[in-house]
Amino acid sequence: MKRTPMTLRGAEALRAELKRLKSEARPAVIKAIAEARSHGDLSENAEYHAAREQQSFIEGRIREIESKLANAEIIDPSTLPQTGKVVFGAVVELEDEEGNRLVYQVVGEDEADIAAGRISVGSPIARALVGKSEGDVVDVAAPGGVRSLEIVEVRL
Repeated sequence: MKRTPMTLRGAEALRAELKRLKSEARPAVIKAIAEARSHGDLSENAEYHAAREQQSFIEGRIREIESKLANAEIIDPSTLPQTGKVVFGAVVELEDEEGNRLVYQVVGEDEADIAAGRISVGSPIARALVGKSEGDVVDVAAPGGVRSLEIVEVRL
């Protein structure tokens, strides 16, 4: 199966969510199901059906996280050689045509959070940046049209 790149921070966040789901959410929903069962007729018991649906969601999310962690290729950007090129985990400072500065870190799919300055390695901006060096200008197809971005600095 294909390995999925992930930063150490992203893997730790998934492990923490998995631990919370297994130690808190799963026992709570089992308790809710038992409580709903004690109310009698299950065919017309909305609490029971809601708890079972929640249990299904939790179990699905647990399987999804376990699969992602099993297929993760955890990359620590600080151990990569400083080449000046944009690679997975790099923090890239960009400047657009209007002179606005943007700072993004190229991270795994599950870690992406544009508000926090983290973009997925599969996003159009990251795909355009990977492999480029400081001083390069890249054209990115954005919903509002093509944007030109100059790579000002690359940090690992």
